[in-house]
Amino acid sequence: MTLETLLIWLVIGAVAGWLAGAVVKGGGFGLVGDIVVGIIGAFVGGWLAGVLGINIGGGIIATIITATGGAIVLLLLVRLIKRN
Repeated sequence: MTLETLLIWLVIGAVAGWLAGAVVKGGGFGLVGDIVVGIIGAFVGGWLAGVLGINIGGGIIATIITATGGAIVLLLLVRLIKRN
């Protein structure tokens, strides 16, 4: 993994985590928290898209959309578990 690849992962994670926090109205989790939520969300979103047969396309925008969708699902699940 090159430094450029790592930086792209961090930026996508930060953007996706921040967007998911704004959509779910949970507030931000700080830069590190947003990156973690976004990166985990990217895995969740990629898995969900594959299971549901959804193909958004390629490129960084599609990656951010997929990661944000996964991060939103992740935050909703965490909120649901936290309530119980």
